[in-house]
Amino acid sequence: MADTTGSTGSAATGESSISRPRKSSWKYIGPGIVVAATGVGAGDLVATLIAGSNFGYTLLWAAVIGCVVKISLAEAAGRWHLSTGSTLFEGWASLGRWTSWFFVVYVVIWGFVYGAAAMSSSGLPLQALFPDVMDLKWWAILTGLVGLVFVWFNKYAVFEKVMTVLVGVMFVVTVYLAVRVTPNLGDAFAGLLPVLPDEKDSILNTLGLIGGVGGTITLAAYGYWVNAKGWTNTGWMKVMRLDNRVAYATTGIFVIAMLFVGAELLHSANVAIASGDKGLIQLGDILEDEYGTATSKFFLIGFFATSFTSLIGVWHGVSLMFADFVERYRARREMPDEPVASGEEVASGAREKSWPFRAYLLWLTFPPMVLLFEGQPFRLIILYGVLGAAFLPFLALTLVWLLNSSRTPAEWRNGYLSNAMLSIAGLLFVVLCVKQIWDQPWSEFF
Repeated sequence: MADTTGSTGSAATGESSISRPRKSSWKYIGPGIVVAATGVGAGDLVATLIAGSNFGYTLLWAAVIGCVVKISLAEAAGRWHLSTGSTLFEGWASLGRWTSWFFVVYVVIWGFVYGAAAMSSSGLPLQALFPDVMDLKWWAILTGLVGLVFVWFNKYAVFEKVMTVLVGVMFVVTVYLAVRVTPNLGDAFAGLLPVLPDEKDSILNTLGLIGGVGGTITLAAYGYWVNAKGWTNTGWMKVMRLDNRVAYATTGIFVIAMLFVGAELLHSANVAIASGDKGLIQLGDILEDEYGTATSKFFLIGFFATSFTSLIGVWHGVSLMFADFVERYRARREMPDEPVASGEEVASGAREKSWPFRAYLLWLTFPPMVLLFEGQPFRLIILYGVLGAAFLPFLALTLVWLLNSSRTPAEWRNGYLSNAMLSIAGLLFVVLCVKQIWDQPWSEFF
């Protein structure tokens, strides 16, 4: 079993565990920490930092709403896994073959480009900490190989412990920086009022901040990590919901802390930084000028923890999803009339040692290294952006579909609040998807 903290899968406990709900307890917290660490990458911190730099505390409310929206999505994914005993891909497959085609195209293209981006992001702070050792591309390759070896040889229990330690580093660094810049708490509380900045496209920019707080495909991976923890039935529902709230409370702290830094350190001094990961390197230089070398180095350690947790989180979580897709396809071909107990298979750890899991790990690691040397191909980047923008609308709207249908036991279907939150999330991500597609340079694509 993947978990060693007192949890057991339904295969071991039978029906009795379903009628014996687990008491919500902090000692079980785990998948939430993993999803928080994976979902908040360097790009999220830069986006929030720039929002603070441009608008001060004005958009603090948008960052908070972004966390609330993601709570509803992750909770819905976890509820599907626990209430049905099936994985999310099982649910998608029940909606038609189009979901499988979308998923396969998405993970192949997305994984190829994301692999290079994740390795580069993890290599940047190491190059800044050790500037005379080797070039960025070699640091990037090293982090990718370390991530590959770590995920290849360890099951979920060890993975979760390492992620928890790295989250602790992220937490200490971001909170320290927020305190160090001495935030104006009066202005910060005023920033909780929903006010739009007085500028062109302020609504779309605000929606972008809401939608960009800590979540991509890792929101879908949350249900898989819930199963990998050993939670496979409704007895764990209360525990999962507490775990999910902890996840996005943690995300909120990271994001709010970085908005404080942007508002106090950059906005007040009218300093602009670049978008993307290099913006954090610029922030390190600014911190060194303001507070000394020790603070700058401390920040770079936190930057590395942020980037590397996203790397190994995707290496594990998305590989787990891909393995579930392949194993389900194989099982359906061999035994089309037999039910697939996919949640229990994930909980047993079998998926983590399967060849599809390891094949996708290799896909995330080695082919993207070509991009580190050759640069990112223009057309592929456009497709990557479009597919990435389409995934969260796909996730939100399919969860609404699944959790309001007979596929979900009646007791665990959506209520009014869940439907409202998922529908709002779906509409938000549809708008952002349309904007992302519209903004692509299609005339240069053809």
